Amino acid sequence: MSVSKSQSPLLKALFSPAVIVASLGYFVDIFDLLLFSIVRRPSLASLGLNEAEQVQKGLMLHNTQMIGMLFGGIIWGVLADKKGRLSVLFGSIILYSVGNIANAFVHSVEAYAFWRFVAGLGLAGELGAGITLVAETLSKEHRGYGTALVASIGVSGAVVGGLVGEFFDWRVTYIIGGVLGFALLLLRVNTAESLLFKNAKIHGSHKGNFLSLFKDWSKAQKFLKCILIGVPIWFVIGTLIQLSPEFSKALHVDGVITAGRAVIFCYGGLVFGDLLSGLLSQYLKSRLRVVFIFLGGLAFFECLYFFLTDGVSAATFYFICFGLGFFAGYWAVFVTLAAEQFGTNLRGTVATSVPNFVRASVVPMSLSFTALKGNLGMLMAAQVVGVTVLLIAFFSAFLLEESFGKDLGYYEID
Repeated sequence: MSVSKSQSPLLKALFSPAVIVASLGYFVDIFDLLLFSIVRRPSLASLGLNEAEQVQKGLMLHNTQMIGMLFGGIIWGVLADKKGRLSVLFGSIILYSVGNIANAFVHSVEAYAFWRFVAGLGLAGELGAGITLVAETLSKEHRGYGTALVASIGVSGAVVGGLVGEFFDWRVTYIIGGVLGFALLLLRVNTAESLLFKNAKIHGSHKGNFLSLFKDWSKAQKFLKCILIGVPIWFVIGTLIQLSPEFSKALHVDGVITAGRAVIFCYGGLVFGDLLSGLLSQYLKSRLRVVFIFLGGLAFFECLYFFLTDGVSAATFYFICFGLGFFAGYWAVFVTLAAEQFGTNLRGTVATSVPNFVRASVVPMSLSFTALKGNLGMLMAAQVVGVTVLLIAFFSAFLLEESFGKDLGYYEID
């Protein structure tokens, strides 16, 4: 009897409306976010692009989406602190649902780029607002479990997206993603706003001032370090997984590798990685120790990807994609860590903008990769970029302060 009593507060927290809505919202967010990576080759082929153009234009379209997310991360983050976490959850999902449905009807690369930008702008608001809502709604003893559940359910959207992309035409896949987004709106009607945000409104704190992060050098450093520890995750997703068909050819993998299946295996690993990293952070009572462990695992599997795949089977290659995804699964811990670093009046701004700055880091990484590829070749160029971002992430995590168990009921002073 005592066991069930001790468990009931945790179960109540995990099945709260905030956790359920944030989890399902992130599920659709990831489903839609990865659609382009999944349907890149067939969609661009149907627009008349050859294989070489598919790589070049594919990187451009992906970068366009990520630039949209960069701007969206700032806009939605400010709105999350000024207007509330729920208003962002509603507004962002409407925008990215419209963007994805519109992608189903494009007939030129230019139109494709415009609607990927719009979709990226909308997608930027979902995760940060959801994680902030959960972190502020659950107790400090339970919020690590809650954010881990949100991330684990959320990233499984990529697995479902990969499966949908395997069995449906690329245009139909975009429509399915948009319709799923609109269906989510019905689940959000009765979700309550964060009490900490309401109290901040009563308190009258200056809210959502993005530029205030750069007025104080210590805040600016902390903000930058939060971003840099997450960049290796998107090197894996935006480079190694998205371009896995091309990398597998360069590595002489025995068999045909598709981006859709690579996404399925990578995000299958992410589901388990996000769940374990969240649980491990609760067990170790530390966010940063988990980040170090998972960065080390990521470095190990990147070595396997580049140096042990020559001539291996497709099954082995997909296993390595799963391993990369698993150790990239400190995403929830990293976003929670960022949210815990700042006060209530800036928490939504930070938690929404940080992951989108990380996603947008794909742009300089892909530009660096493209610039180096001409002289170093595809494999060496990717290795240089991968090692660089890993070293920077380790150093940034070393300099960041631990936030586990931190009381979040405080405000930042300009």
